Amino acid sequence: MSKELKTESYDYTLPPELIATEPAEPRDSARLLVVDRKSGKVAHTIFSDIFSFLPQESAIIYNNTKVIKARLFGKKSSGGKIELLINKQLDANRYNVLIRGKVKEDTQLIFDENLYAKVLQLCDDGSRVVSFYDQNDRLIKFEELLQHLDRLGHIPLPPYMQREDSKEDEKNYQPVFAKYEGAVAAPTASLHFTDKLFEKMQQNYTTSPITLHVGAGTFKPVEADIITDHPMHSEYYDIPLQTKKIIDSDTPITAIGTTVTRTIEYYARSGKPFGECDLFLHPKNKPIRVNHLLTNFHLPKSTLIMLVSSFLGIEMTMKVYNLAIKERYRFYSYGDAMLII
Repeated sequence: MSKELKTESYDYTLPPELIATEPAEPRDSARLLVVDRKSGKVAHTIFSDIFSFLPQESAIIYNNTKVIKARLFGKKSSGGKIELLINKQLDANRYNVLIRGKVKEDTQLIFDENLYAKVLQLCDDGSRVVSFYDQNDRLIKFEELLQHLDRLGHIPLPPYMQREDSKEDEKNYQPVFAKYEGAVAAPTASLHFTDKLFEKMQQNYTTSPITLHVGAGTFKPVEADIITDHPMHSEYYDIPLQTKKIIDSDTPITAIGTTVTRTIEYYARSGKPFGECDLFLHPKNKPIRVNHLLTNFHLPKSTLIMLVSSFLGIEMTMKVYNLAIKERYRFYSYGDAMLII
């Protein structure tokens, strides 16, 4: 069995103090580690200097998904407390969710006098399917649910931050170019851009968006011993025509984040400009279209560090991660960034 296929190969020890619980201020003052794949050289800089390293001829594709207040606290009709995290929308009226608290089918979950949910299905993976209703027992569609979430919901910070969300997170845990609601986790590489830096990028590069609504599955650890045995989560994506034309061309592409990478690579393999993306990139399934990747530092044994390894190979990936720890980079969602060129 090759080292690349063993989950344990992607493990590392991170000092707890290197887990970022607050973002850099300003955003583009975060540190940036740059890896040149051909030479193997590593450079250390700050994020605002990113365009000194990005090839000028590269088109830059970013994810314009917007994080919703997907975390709700409530109680069962019997009185027991529950916590609900929306994972993804299944159709106009049904949602896949994660629920902390024991529930059965037909259990009603009450959030306030104007909003409740009913459990429709218990899924084998531990998730649940629910629909939401108003005080008149009327099914609520997504656009209306968003209004309730803005009123009652909480920003779904990753559990490793070990803190409750604050008012500041409503802005901080959102890319400046966020547009379409639907994500329950931020595309974290995007969080380093300020309005000014994004404007500079648009002035100096060909830029274009995709939309992939990041689901809670992005945090699901790989529990199988062999990485290819991991059941990959799926997320809804949409590629607009202008971006599709770039992908179909021979223009070099820089992907802002793992979500963009997976979307482009899924399209490159399937030819489908929208749908559900469940692509798992790793050293045995390498990118065929994305040339450069901007990303954060990811959890050990996660599909995201395996995606990074699909660009760098496992040896270089672990070498770079150990270097980042030695140099005291900040890790995870609010942490520093890495550019692979």
